[in-house]
Amino acid sequence: MPGTYSTWRKSSRSGTNGGECVEIGFADTGRAIRDTKQAGDTHQPTLEFSNDAFATFLSRVKSGDF
Repeated sequence: MPGTYSTWRKSSRSGTNGGECVEIGFADTGRAIRDTKQAGDTHQPTLEFSNDAFATFLSRVKSGDF
């Protein structure tokens, strides 16, 4: 499901020191997660999810499953 994500937002859980930061990309068809250091580099990997799968992923992260 590779897509073009028109908007990327830095996670509120990411620190301000530039170390372990992630961004969430938004598209009509789904969401993606990437390392902030990859911003602008289209050759770096991202984790891509359908909207339903992303909702499940976030729920499991918040419940401590990962």
